[in-house]
Amino acid sequence: MKPTKFLACAIAVVAMAGCNSKDSDAATNAPLNITPIAAPKGGDWTQTVTATPEGGFLMGNPDAKVKLLEFGSMTCPHCREFDEKGGQALIDRYVKTGQVSWEFRNYIRDPFDLTAALLARCNGAGSFFPLTRALYKDQPTWVAKIQATDQAQLEQLQNLPPNQQFVQVAKLAGFQDWAAMRGVPQAKSAQCLANENSVNQLVQMTSDATTQFPDFQGTPTFVINGKMVEKTATWEALEPQLRNALGERG
Repeated sequence: MKPTKFLACAIAVVAMAGCNSKDSDAATNAPLNITPIAAPKGGDWTQTVTATPEGGFLMGNPDAKVKLLEFGSMTCPHCREFDEKGGQALIDRYVKTGQVSWEFRNYIRDPFDLTAALLARCNGAGSFFPLTRALYKDQPTWVAKIQATDQAQLEQLQNLPPNQQFVQVAKLAGFQDWAAMRGVPQAKSAQCLANENSVNQLVQMTSDATTQFPDFQGTPTFVINGKMVEKTATWEALEPQLRNALGERG
């Protein structure tokens, strides 16, 4: 789908539709019995982050026993809640062991979602997860700026050339100043926001998600070892599934 058409179709979608609803809590505090795998060069597996052929970014051991795939949207409040409650636990308890890898693929619901994703990906693999998690943390602030913008102003954006549309969206949300404070200079973020190839990659990755997983319901959606796991939109619901995949039944 071309960027201009995408923006025209999605410009009014500022509401939080398309997120998975919360699931019932099913957390377990039972101790883990995971044998760690040594990370390369004396570091830890969180320092190993690579781009995947599908367009996502993978943190951890690429040969991990359990491969977790998350489809997340930057404007989705349930995705933000998952990261707030479970992101660090996922990293510390599972990814660092080398037994679980975590791949994140952006699922685009609206132009603001796409703009945030472009910025998170701008500095490459090494900063993708920190920037993505920081965007989730600050989501209420930048979403409020977008929601306060006059609707007519939002609709005017679709008349801009494709290489200008997402730069203007970023200005509405204050993204470029935000990114500059986190190591992405404004000149570089402007290039990333105007990169039509990156835009098309994100749109294609979104399309591929529903093609590969016909039962895809919204974000966040999790896939473990190639199989989509239903009713796991919260960390409390997902963690037991990870334990089961690892052979931990406690």
